[in-house]
Amino acid sequence: MSLTLSDVKRIANLAQLEMNEADAEIALTELNGIFALAEQMQAVDTTGVAPLAQPLSAILALPLRLRDDVVTEQNHRDDYQAPAPKAQDGLYLVPKVIE
Repeated sequence: MSLTLSDVKRIANLAQLEMNEADAEIALTELNGIFALAEQMQAVDTTGVAPLAQPLSAILALPLRLRDDVVTEQNHRDDYQAPAPKAQDGLYLVPKVIE
């Protein structure tokens, strides 16, 4: 995919950017370079390559530093709902406002 000068001007207009002819030419070259790089990356065959959890795992054998998922606080839901006008089964009951 490549852009034309009119595409760049239209994008600049949509983004509410003032862009003269010289800046539009520079932006056109840079944007087309980005699109060319994306096309080049899409052409790489990645079948059989496992996704990485983090970029450094491709180079180093680093374990993920994830903490154990354990409860560290007590459940205070009943205490928090005690002052509510109406609560049932852990939910706050409110009047119906839309019919």
